[in-house]
Formats: sequence, C-alpha cells, structure tokens
Amino acid sequence: MNIESIVNAILGVVWSPYLVVLCLLTGLYFSVRTRFIQLRALPDMLRLMFRHERSDAGVSPFQALSLSLSSRVGVGNIAGVAMAIAFGGPGAIFWMWIVAFLGASSAFIESTLAQIYKERDGKGQYRGGPAYYIEKGLGQRWYAVLFALVTVLAGAMLAGTQSNAITSAVNEAWDVPVMTTTAVLLVVLGAILIGGVRRIARVAEWVVPLMAVAYLLVAALVMVLNADRVPEVIMLVLRSAFGVDAAFGAMIGTAIQWGVRRGVLSNEAGMGSGAHPAAAAEVSHPVKQGLVQSFSVYIDTMVVCSATAFLILSTGLYNVYDPAVNGIPDEARLLLGNLPGVEAGPRFVQHAVESTLPGFGRSFVALAILPFAFTTILALYYMAETNVSYLCRDRPAAWLMGVFQLLFLAATGYSAVNSATVAWSLGDIGVGLMSWLNIIAILLLQRPALAALRDYEQHRQAGKDPLFNPKLLGVRNTSVWEG
Repeated sequence: MNIESIVNAILGVVWSPYLVVLCLLTGLYFSVRTRFIQLRALPDMLRLMFRHERSDAGVSPFQALSLSLSSRVGVGNIAGVAMAIAFGGPGAIFWMWIVAFLGASSAFIESTLAQIYKERDGKGQYRGGPAYYIEKGLGQRWYAVLFALVTVLAGAMLAGTQSNAITSAVNEAWDVPVMTTTAVLLVVLGAILIGGVRRIARVAEWVVPLMAVAYLLVAALVMVLNADRVPEVIMLVLRSAFGVDAAFGAMIGTAIQWGVRRGVLSNEAGMGSGAHPAAAAEVSHPVKQGLVQSFSVYIDTMVVCSATAFLILSTGLYNVYDPAVNGIPDEARLLLGNLPGVEAGPRFVQHAVESTLPGFGRSFVALAILPFAFTTILALYYMAETNVSYLCRDRPAAWLMGVFQLLFLAATGYSAVNSATVAWSLGDIGVGLMSWLNIIAILLLQRPALAALRDYEQHRQAGKDPLFNPKLLGVRNTSVWEG
C-alpha cells in the first residue's frame, strides 16, 4: 500500500458525511442562537474593521483581520473552487455559499471565545485560540493538548497544499522547474518567519487587500467580456445544486459534500484557525473582534470564491454534454478528464482566463496564486506557532521555536515537490481533524460567547462604547481582562 492510498483511506474516515452534517447544523444552530448576528451586525462589522486600536501586546483589529484573511484567502479560493466545480459540479458553489453564511456565526463564536480567554506569552504579546479556551473554559487540559498537537500538524499539512499550488501554477505559466520555485519560496519564508507575528501581520496588512482587489478586477473583466453567459451561469449553479435536470440528478450528494469540504477549507469557519489571529487583536470588548472575524468569512467565500466560480463558468469551459449528440470539446476534456485528480485545480482556472484573455491568463493566475498562497503559509505558520507556544509555555526555550521553524519549512518544501493529490488530501485531513475537535469544543463552551454578545448589545443600546468586565458576567479564568 503506497502513501497515496493510505492518505486517501484516512481522508475518507475524517471527512465522513457526519462531519459535513455537523458543519452545517452547527452553523445553523449558532445562527439561531445569535439571532443571525451575521446579518444583524453587518454595519458594526464594517465600522469595527478599520478601528486602529493597538498596543505593545496586541495588533490592530484590521491587522488581525488581514492575518485571518491571509489564512482564509488562499489557494482554496482559486484551485479549491476549480476542484469543487470539477468534481462536485457547479452546484458545489451554492453549498459553499451556504457554508459561508451559516459558518459566519460559528466564526463569531470561536473568535469571541479566543478573545475572552487570551493570555500574554513570555514576550508580553497576546496569544489565544481553541487550545487556550478549551483549557480555560472547559477545564480539559488533555483535550487542549490534543487540539494543539493536531493543529501543529495541520498547519504544516495545509502549508504544503499552498506551496504545491505555487510550484504547479508557476511551472504551468513559465515552465520554471519545481525545485527552483521551492528553493526561492523557502528562503523568502525563512527570512520573514524569524520576525514573528508583527512582521507577518505587517506583510498581510499590505499584501492581502492589494492581491484581492487585483484578482477581483480581472475576474470582473472576464465576466464583462462574457456578460451574455452570466444569467445562464446563475441558473447552472442552482440547477446543479438541487439536481433539477437529469444531467445533475445523481450529483446532489457530491455537490453538497464537495461544497462543504472546499467551503470549510476556504473560509475555515468552525475550524478554529481564525480564532488564533482574532486573539492577537487589541480591543475593548471580545465581541468587537468576533464581528470583524465573522465578516472575513463573507469576504473569502461570497466575494473571492464567487469571483473564481463565475470566472470559470462564464468562459464556458465547464459544460454538460451528451457525448452521443455533441461530443466533448477537446479543451473541456483536457481540463476535466485528462488531468489527474487535483492537478486540474490551478490549471483549470489558468485555462479559463487564458480562453478569454489569450497570452495573459496563465501568467495572471500564477501571479495571483503566488501572494494568495504565500500569505496563507505565513498565517498557517502563525497558527501552528501559537500552538507550539501553548504546548511549551511552561518551559520556554528559544531553540524549540527554531527547530519548529525548520520542521515547518521542511514540510512546506516536501509537499511543494510531491504529488498534488497527496498534498491536497493531507490538507483536507488537517482541516477535518481541527473541525471535529473545535466544533465540539465551541458547542460545549458557547455560554461565555453568548453572554458577551448580550453584554455588547446592551452597551450599544445604551449609547456606550462596550467595555468587557468578565466578573459581571460570571466568566472566570480571563487573566488579561481581569487585569
């Protein structure tokens, strides 16, 4: 049995239908419990996003948002969307939207909890995330250690997914050898990682908005050039999502599974990754950053993922054909049939843009993937580093962090030169394991987050700037806020 078959066997267990149902029902449950905070609080989300509170201990809300978006907006928004369409049909995009809408409430809960239970590390900087709130809120140290260990491994696995997409896209666009791209990537990464969270946050603060705007502009241009197809694209997504016609009748389950799976990998709602940068922000009330992080789910899926989906579908490179009548166009066969497994991901998008903007498409998508994937690797490193810090907080040792940095870079380089199928499957396993552990935790530990939300809304209704006092709410083990 080779490595690929072993990885796929584990993937099938982790991403069982039970996890798909759990993700959807948890998002629905928290939407109801918060009275659909993801809709009610949209004005507050936009207002809070650009507050410039910061301190020696914490970054600004916008920097924390940018770091979170670095993790959410990555290869999953380009190659991941292409894979969802290729294997789950256009209807998978509809289910990605559903996951994002419902998952925004889960993201709010986990990010608020991360703020409530954050602490200062040995350098005086804020650290937090699921491991911290599991230990402090639930009092289950073993569960927190398990999550931290899984997250360190998942961070390396997911970083490999990003590095593999970089080397694949660069090779497709400019025929650059994979080993050359990998070497340059690791050198640049190593130079940035040494600077810690502040350097990573500063890079994300500038790169993320610029790369997102550039990508959306080109996607909009492609859709304008294919404007006559856009209404049909919308109907194609809806027909596929619900199996309205015979061509998609047998794909409903596949569309849901791929939509949820790629949606969670893309927006990471409920997975717990967004909680780590959320805890690093300097705010006067935990709910403030919870709302900001909730909005990041919309940016990721409703905006960037939708742009990729409409870009692909509006070019006509995904179609359902009856071979007996129409045959299958060579280009469509190339994209959906001959490319092995997930190799279709980045190339699918490159061919789609190339079909509308000849001589530009392959290079542009490669240039888009570079910053998308690179900043995601930085955010994943911060997530993993936070959990290493949690595991070693009673025994601080600088050399341990140095060893971890080398191991992280080694894992990133290994996946960059390995099979894309293995790289993406490992990433999916990491997402699945984190989701199982974190969703169970936030379901058990929802009361402090809901109490904080009521407290925040009472302050707002009274016309006051909300200030968090955990003692008044009966929330314990919140040393940062008590101080």
